[in-house]
Amino acid sequence: MDEKTIQISYPSDSAKIEFDKISIEFFNHFKHKVNNHSIVFEFNKDHENLKIEIMTKKKIFEKFIEMNPLLKDLDDLMRFDLS
Repeated sequence: MDEKTIQISYPSDSAKIEFDKISIEFFNHFKHKVNNHSIVFEFNKDHENLKIEIMTKKKIFEKFIEMNPLLKDLDDLMRFDLS
């Protein structure tokens, strides 16, 4: 690897697909920002750092509560069924 090569690791094929949707715009902006249009990007799949977690509706809602604590009050008021 040389100084003009940037390695990008992705954990899954779905992550790569999502990144591909924005990659052209991202890379053009990045190359312009660093004023270097000879940068080469290499992709590799990183299975070792893949984290698989089963998310229940309750866990998802708890993560949203961490971001916005007012949702807890709404849950207390509305008594959502998150089973």
